[in-house]
Amino acid sequence: MKKFLTGGLIALTLMTFAYNEDAAAASDSKNPLLQKDLLPNGAIPFDRLTAKDYEDAVKEAIKLQNERIDAIVMNRAVPDFENTIVAFERSGAELSRAALALSNVEHAVGSEDMMQALNNVTPLLSQHESSILLNEGLWDKIKQVYDNREKFNLNPEDQRLLSETYLGFATNGADLKGEDREKYRKLKAELADLNVKFAQNTTNTMKDPARRLWVTADQLAGIPESIREAARQEAKAALEAEGKADDESLYLFTVYVPSYSPFIKYAEDRDLRKKMYQLYNTRAIEGEYSNVQLLKDIANVRLEIANLLGYPTFADYQLKHTMAGNPDNVYAMLNELRDAYYPAMKAELDEIQEFARKTEGPDFKLEPWDYSFWSDRLKNAKYSFNDEDMKPYFELNNTINGVFGLATKLYGYTFKENAEVPGYHPDVKTYNVYGPDGKLLGLLYTDFFYRDGKAPGAWMTEFQTEVKDDEGNRTVPIISIVCNFAKPVGDNAVLLTPYEVETFLHEFGHALHGLSAEAKYESLSGTNVYHDFVELFSQFNENYLTEKEFLDGFAKHYKTGKKMPKDLLNKFIKSSQFGAAYACVRQLNFGFLDMAYHTQKEPMRATADIEVFENDAIAPVKIFDQLPGCYMSPSFGHIFSGGYAAGYYGYKWSEELDADAFSAFKETGNIFDKKTAAKFRKMLQSGGTVDPMELYIEFRGKKPSVDALLKRDGIKK
Repeated sequence: MKKFLTGGLIALTLMTFAYNEDAAAASDSKNPLLQKDLLPNGAIPFDRLTAKDYEDAVKEAIKLQNERIDAIVMNRAVPDFENTIVAFERSGAELSRAALALSNVEHAVGSEDMMQALNNVTPLLSQHESSILLNEGLWDKIKQVYDNREKFNLNPEDQRLLSETYLGFATNGADLKGEDREKYRKLKAELADLNVKFAQNTTNTMKDPARRLWVTADQLAGIPESIREAARQEAKAALEAEGKADDESLYLFTVYVPSYSPFIKYAEDRDLRKKMYQLYNTRAIEGEYSNVQLLKDIANVRLEIANLLGYPTFADYQLKHTMAGNPDNVYAMLNELRDAYYPAMKAELDEIQEFARKTEGPDFKLEPWDYSFWSDRLKNAKYSFNDEDMKPYFELNNTINGVFGLATKLYGYTFKENAEVPGYHPDVKTYNVYGPDGKLLGLLYTDFFYRDGKAPGAWMTEFQTEVKDDEGNRTVPIISIVCNFAKPVGDNAVLLTPYEVETFLHEFGHALHGLSAEAKYESLSGTNVYHDFVELFSQFNENYLTEKEFLDGFAKHYKTGKKMPKDLLNKFIKSSQFGAAYACVRQLNFGFLDMAYHTQKEPMRATADIEVFENDAIAPVKIFDQLPGCYMSPSFGHIFSGGYAAGYYGYKWSEELDADAFSAFKETGNIFDKKTAAKFRKMLQSGGTVDPMELYIEFRGKKPSVDALLKRDGIKK
């Protein structure tokens, strides 16, 4: 699961804040989080901060922005672009810094004090957002500027800021009257609180000791030695935390991906695989951290907000400001992909089941806890390939050099570790990133290892977004990449699976989007683009995982130094194509489920059976008969707490874009073609300053087509 932003957790979706040196100078805060001059380039002094500092900084910054907005409203001058639109855009510099820092660190650290700090400020942030969006004096001035926009002789970027600011208010309650305005305010506050509770329940249920699987050495058949060692260390640490003596016969597996995924893939004991599957797929369903009622409440509040604003469903409202435009276009894409991939997926499952029956007998029925295990064995039989075969070539430090090196080859970027800038955790490293001209592009934090309390999955976040002042001086972006790779065991090398390298490449693509930004305004800078466009830049990078010319630069055996053999890579490519149909249909399951929740025209009843609802929603792309009591909605953080509501389809939408974009390089005969890379970099730099389809057509010379994706996945020859 991939995510690139956590700002959605605190309802900062449309209330954008840009950093401005003049605005910062107006603040005389003693809070170290709000003092941008303590470290070079505005880096955050994490080593000086407590949870209370984060909380206090948000509260102080809210007050400061309110004062600036009051000044805009009280200004007697005729409203114009500078004194209204730009002034508002720059009014929340400190709040951007404080709120992003709090939400990002809380998500990556998950400590009780940071969780509480976020809980304390979430209703304040929601109220603050609503107060701004429902500020009639401010809205009247924005409308005046928008209605008279032809008089201001604005350049294209200024025009874009004006139109996006106007739409941001118009589609978020600014035109509501009377009681509806207060109702909207309360609904937004309620939704923000529900989002945070959902996310924290998901994190807490992952940490639940009952959601762990203790096994003994005789139950480890099939599990690679490196995974066994990690499970042994996990058991040792857990016993120590409980004040118990270590027992070398015990091994511990958890529902965190670095532990869960290899167990479900390699464990020969089918009953244990089923048990682990149940532990994973019953997260946040029952008990103290249940999300079942919360997700109903979230869906219903969203529907109520959409209805209040004049839309029949939340999806109609949410998709208004996307490339897709409306639910019909989303369903058209989902159905097109289903028609193309579903027959191939069924053929894959039939082949896997027949292969398993040679061992298990003629009555064996493939179940969801069997798929990873038997598909991996079939891959190995057909292609003599196993993910473990590639791990020795993906030592973490070499892989970091290789992934960073992709940006060097394409765009001329270079990376240098900066030990002087502290991270928010000892695992975090900081890098200075330089452009082809040798100038500092920005700072990059890397946070690779799994730890208790850290949210599952991988994501990119921004602590500071690129922006320019009126003289063109650039505030550099500060970006982080967060993953959940298994920690090193003793002095052993950290070896990554191909999937983990793909994840790294993905998040690095988002990071490059933020680092490359060249925009004047934060709300149009970097990753501040339409949801169904933002994944293009991350998924584009994934294409290089199957290119030997790229891999030869770093994928060398960690012991022998030999390059990855071509036949091993070819086996990986073929095996990847074998599972491509299943992988696509699995993503379509998420997409159909997301749309089902957000195209409802009536509120969900408190008595609604979520398990039944989910099974009905994914029926068009059903893969397996679901095990009773197991379903994914209560832990589906992307749509209930992560900003992808009515937007999960964007992954597949962007996949069509990324396959088509990469084919532009392939057509030149050079996957590092400088001319094509320069055009692609322009899209990276442009952020939201230009309509995304216009940007893409300028890069490609035509609208995107699904053909390249079908060919890449082996669906179309």
